[in-house]
Amino acid sequence: MSLREVLVSTHHHQGSTMKVFSYPSPSATPAGVILAVHGFRGDHHGLDRITGLLPEYTVIVPDLPGFGSSTAMKREHDVQGYATVLDLLCRELDLGNHVILLGHSFGSLVAAKLATLREFAALVLLNPISEPPLESSQWLAASGAGLFYSVCARMPSRIGERILRSQLITDAMSAFMTKSRDPLVRRYVRDQHRAYFSGFSNRQTLSEAYRASISHTVQQWAPEIAEPVLMVGGEKDEMGSPATQEQLRASFPDAELVMLPEVGHLIHYEKAGETAAAVRCFLQRLRS
Repeated sequence: MSLREVLVSTHHHQGSTMKVFSYPSPSATPAGVILAVHGFRGDHHGLDRITGLLPEYTVIVPDLPGFGSSTAMKREHDVQGYATVLDLLCRELDLGNHVILLGHSFGSLVAAKLATLREFAALVLLNPISEPPLESSQWLAASGAGLFYSVCARMPSRIGERILRSQLITDAMSAFMTKSRDPLVRRYVRDQHRAYFSGFSNRQTLSEAYRASISHTVQQWAPEIAEPVLMVGGEKDEMGSPATQEQLRASFPDAELVMLPEVGHLIHYEKAGETAAAVRCFLQRLRS
């Protein structure tokens, strides 16, 4: 959990009542502002370790509509919908082109799309989705998960909700994604998922967001993004192999790639220190 001061504000866009968590830099001369977009089924807590390790930056992390403390939108919860609502939030908060945009996992899709709607100083993508899940080596798991969410959305409410929020399901996802063999790290990831992975508004929102997460890759928007880009991936990431991450890097006009060993899709939990160091180094070079 981040030990930084947090300010919570409420905003209304696209039918959603959104909660936004802002972490002001304690520095007298902050290095900049980061707008961060969390991943699927998570909320702002998922980026706490990154937030805590970049104290020289003011960090703004909205709970995406339908997750955490934010209510669902009155439109489909797809990449376009989320990018639109964040664009409106940026306008309301008067976030200009000096802001750094960061996205993790599903948030990398939303951030990439958002970067085609407005200008940012730089784009940072953590575990970016670099290959179509339904066409990757994980197509069976992706298809099965899609069917699971779809079936649960059609079940009687009491049963569907109970299954989707089941600790057994959450623990299974944690075990599948965590690569570290350190029992303390594995317990931390499990506890984080138990605490925050069931904070979705309703089954329909969850089903829509999952469908969006497996229907796109960042590469769809990469050629349109002129800002400097940093990609940080895990060498064991099922949603982005080293080869497809390199292909994605090459599709941006200006991008660099850092691959972390012995980690998969949870670099923000398992390799937070290395991830934050890569982000800091990249942003320092941009400022120099």
